[in-house]
Amino acid sequence: MLKELELVKQEARNLAGTQPPPRFYEIFAAELAFSKELFFDHPLVVRCCEDVLPFLSDDYGHGIDHAKKVALEGGAIALAEARPLGMDTARHLCMLSQLSGLLHDICRLEPDHAQRGAEVSLQILADFPLSASDKQMIAFAIRNHEAFRPHSPSSDHLEELLGATLYDADKFRWGPDNFGTTLWEICDYEEWCLVEIMAKFPEGVQRIRTIADTFRTEVGRTFGPEFIELGLHLGNRLYTVLQRYCPSPESPEENRTPARRLGVSS
Repeated sequence: MLKELELVKQEARNLAGTQPPPRFYEIFAAELAFSKELFFDHPLVVRCCEDVLPFLSDDYGHGIDHAKKVALEGGAIALAEARPLGMDTARHLCMLSQLSGLLHDICRLEPDHAQRGAEVSLQILADFPLSASDKQMIAFAIRNHEAFRPHSPSSDHLEELLGATLYDADKFRWGPDNFGTTLWEICDYEEWCLVEIMAKFPEGVQRIRTIADTFRTEVGRTFGPEFIELGLHLGNRLYTVLQRYCPSPESPEENRTPARRLGVSS
């Protein structure tokens, strides 16, 4: 079983590598380039990267690589969305979006991880040279980033926009990332076998499908569904691979473990 699972993982990586990139990366190349430059040069972002490392669950698919992608793409979305407000505001919102992206999953393995993450983020940021308003905006974004939970809108336009950029960048990960890497890291952590993965796969795919209608920014609503469709396409191809490797229902009972929900990003 372990050998077959490793073969499935390798095929998943290979299939993910053949997928075309979402158009978001081409259309917002300039915003992504600026976001990347800020990510590696801004002293508060660099400091936050160092501070969050002990809190991130690399083994659970929500580690520094996930946080970095959310931070970079959230920053790019913030630049695009806030441009009408002036470039100073857009750049500042880009930086706040990157901090939110780095911090959003610091309590990923705890119950109600979004609420708990918001609380801990304020502790981490306590002596950062940010205004009280900036810190509360970041906590608001983290508190409201989780899928399938009620969203509490803010009356403050910038706070609401920051929350929307974090949510959308995080949900971009429900595309090809989910089946290319995240699922397999969670499977390793939970010690799932192929039988479990196969049994829960259709339910997991359906959960991903529902994300397409939840994006909150104009950029997210325009380009997010493409991320989801590419992820679903990869998932369908991967399901065929699973059918090839997965043992029949008559397989020995010792190959089975209690089934849990198919893990996805949130």
